Amino acid sequence: MEFLLALVTGLLYAAGLYMMLRRSLVKLIIGLILIGNGANMLIFLLGRITKGLPPIIPEESKVFLEPYADPVPQALILTAIVISFGLQSFAIVLIKRAYKVVKTDDLDQMNSTDEYS
Repeated sequence: MEFLLALVTGLLYAAGLYMMLRRSLVKLIIGLILIGNGANMLIFLLGRITKGLPPIIPEESKVFLEPYADPVPQALILTAIVISFGLQSFAIVLIKRAYKVVKTDDLDQMNSTDEYS
């Protein structure tokens, strides 16, 4: 299972990098989304996948006796999802505004419009 998730993480990074190297701003945002999801999967994998109980120590013991699920990677992923959503929404609004002004989403054509201004 971990190998499959590691493979999916690698594919998300590869697809995201490929999309970011395209000339379109829309493809850049899609690549950013894919790399963000790949980073979330990587954090999830680093936290180890275990079927276990919540990390609550019973009162009669001082240590965990059974395998438990680590809540730290889950909290990090939740924070990363919120931050990436904010970044994506800002980038989408910025691209929409740039498209209204320049009438294209091609990065090469956007660079060439600076010469005529």
